[in-house]
Amino acid sequence: MKKLSGDWKFLLIFSGIVVALIVITGVLAPSQQDRDPTPTTWNSGAAGAKAAYLLLGQLGYNEDRWERPESELSTLDAPHSTLILAEPYPSFAAYTDKNRQQPFIDFLHRGGRIIATGGAAAIFLPHAKIAQADRILTDLCITTPEGASPLARAGEIEMAAPVRWNSDDPAVRVSQTCDNGAVVVSYPEGSGEVIWWASATPLTNQGLHNDANLRLLLASVGAPGRTVYFDEFMHGMNSSPWSTTHGTPLTAIAIQTACVAALLLFSFARGAGPHRGLVQPPRASPLEFVESMGALYAKAGASQVAIAAANRRLNEFLALEGGLPPETLRSGPAAIAAAVRARFGCDTTALVADLEAARQAVYDPPRPAAALAQVRRLDHHIAQLTNLIRIPHNIARIPRSG
Repeated sequence: MKKLSGDWKFLLIFSGIVVALIVITGVLAPSQQDRDPTPTTWNSGAAGAKAAYLLLGQLGYNEDRWERPESELSTLDAPHSTLILAEPYPSFAAYTDKNRQQPFIDFLHRGGRIIATGGAAAIFLPHAKIAQADRILTDLCITTPEGASPLARAGEIEMAAPVRWNSDDPAVRVSQTCDNGAVVVSYPEGSGEVIWWASATPLTNQGLHNDANLRLLLASVGAPGRTVYFDEFMHGMNSSPWSTTHGTPLTAIAIQTACVAALLLFSFARGAGPHRGLVQPPRASPLEFVESMGALYAKAGASQVAIAAANRRLNEFLALEGGLPPETLRSGPAAIAAAVRARFGCDTTALVADLEAARQAVYDPPRPAAALAQVRRLDHHIAQLTNLIRIPHNIARIPRSG
């Protein structure tokens, strides 16, 4: 077996230490901020309901977390069960389902009891009508007991009351009010009973410090011996292998581990792969010479040099391939054009103009774009005359000048 090098040993040891520190810190470090506003039995913060869940178990109740759909409420022993809907978060499907109340109505008709808190919970209750509070909202409201029901005898409770009950049904008993708005009510439904609170404040970890809030919770739940189900399904909880990880920093651990893995891959992947040298073009490359000369001419702004070179190529072609004598080539553009017209029988109007422009460029250098066009025109004359020399019968197709 191949032994690991010293660098790899150091890398593996360092990575193991980093992963161990991430896991230990994520699991053991306490939460520094209380940001969870959900009244769930898993939340130990101020807004959570973990204290109520544990307390009811110590007082003789059978407490349980309900993590299944409401359609399975039919499996419960309704006469001895209380279901708590503490500020549920209904899905869009629940809002649009016309039969969303039916499982809860069946549970109530079989003798069950439902404690619902907040405005969202009212959509699951029969005959419920909720409205916004008609007062200036503050953090808490000290309620006023109404009547002699067990819910009223709990005393003045402290409750956030953003909504109020908005129904004049004589079957509804108002037990607590806040500025003339009903915030704790109860009414029968079949063999069961519905109890509605304006908010879940009385059963939260912070709210249970108030004695009246605790008495309201116990009066709402019923006599000891009942099974109290805290609904967690509408808080996003469900029975699955992943539900056991709720409340743990598993997501943070996974993200940090992925970041460490990406860093290691980025650091060592390139160095661990095969090494190949970059392809270097040879110093004698023709393209390099062309680019160097082009850059030199561009820097000097010597456009007339390129035109002069193209003019020399044309003159050399006329002397070697066209048979024009040197005296004619030195005589000027008109004489050259006349000799070409006599030799090839073609129209030389454009040739005269281009030769005149090439001579003028020596004294008045054109712009680079114009110089390039002029060079192309001179080379084009060479290509045309070459075609006439190689294919003599083409001369007859070219219109002769008069």
